[in-house]
Amino acid sequence: MSVDKTMSDEGVAARSILEMANGFQRSRVLLTAYELGLFTVINDEWKTSAEVAAAIESDARATDRLMNALTALGLLDKRDGRFTNSPAAARFLVKGRPEYMAGLAHTAHLWQTWSGLTQAVHAGTGTVGDEVNERGDAWLRAFIGAMHWRARQMADGLVALLNLTGVARVLDVGGGSGAFSMAFVRARQGICAVVFDLPSVVPLTKNYVESAGYGAQISTAVGDYRRDDLPRGFDLVFLSAIVHANSAAENRSLIRKCAAATDPGGQVVVVDQIMNDDRTAPLMGAMFGLNMLVGTGGGDTYTESEVRSWMTDAGLRDVTRHDTPFNNTLVVGRK
Repeated sequence: MSVDKTMSDEGVAARSILEMANGFQRSRVLLTAYELGLFTVINDEWKTSAEVAAAIESDARATDRLMNALTALGLLDKRDGRFTNSPAAARFLVKGRPEYMAGLAHTAHLWQTWSGLTQAVHAGTGTVGDEVNERGDAWLRAFIGAMHWRARQMADGLVALLNLTGVARVLDVGGGSGAFSMAFVRARQGICAVVFDLPSVVPLTKNYVESAGYGAQISTAVGDYRRDDLPRGFDLVFLSAIVHANSAAENRSLIRKCAAATDPGGQVVVVDQIMNDDRTAPLMGAMFGLNMLVGTGGGDTYTESEVRSWMTDAGLRDVTRHDTPFNNTLVVGRK
């Protein structure tokens, strides 16, 4: 191999590393604009940076530089000293629009926890506190909003992958906004669901459910799945994005509780990032494992064999895996 070829390869590698290292800058520009409500203030109008600064109560020069950067990123358009939202920003980043990405508020909170990754790797655990009830109302509302936005993108399609024959009662463990419970109700006439979640979450659940018009089919039960038993008598117990928040020991105990809540012949369904055996793929799951490291006391992403072992230990049989087009995997066990 020639010296020039070696230097060229090294140059490409170095550039890739540098781009990876600097990737946080683009993220921070977007999240700062989002937190300031900049896109919502602009809406469909053309405004100067000084007008936007006055509306969001920020420094005029700093706001101008931020808006220039947003233009360079393709999130704003600029003409004759005035700015407007790009089509994508107008669609997804203006509050009140149908496809508004409310979940970015939670992403902005993740900025703080991920800043502690170095310390978390040293310590082996996150340093921000693991209890949802300890993080305040603003954090909780942003978190549930993010989970609701995410769930809405996949809920109907994911529920359609399940065999709902004979299913009349669904327990949605840690169901948050109730987005998946709504999908179950839509999927088959006669299905009723119960969302089991923390005392601080259930009022938010009720608001989402009632606003969507599902108050008659979806009810709530208050509790902490780590400490309390689950209500019983269900045909399907559903856990979406739950097991990654817990340690392996906590999940073994939780799946036992889920099995106890399930009637004979019923199903326990786990939906999550499922890792390959050496934990290097998928990439999203590997990154999410670090997200759990910085944000929880013992959370992680798990392999199929680990989930299977929890299910078989709980007396579930016929455990099957179903990969989905939604960047997650279903693992289903029968009682």
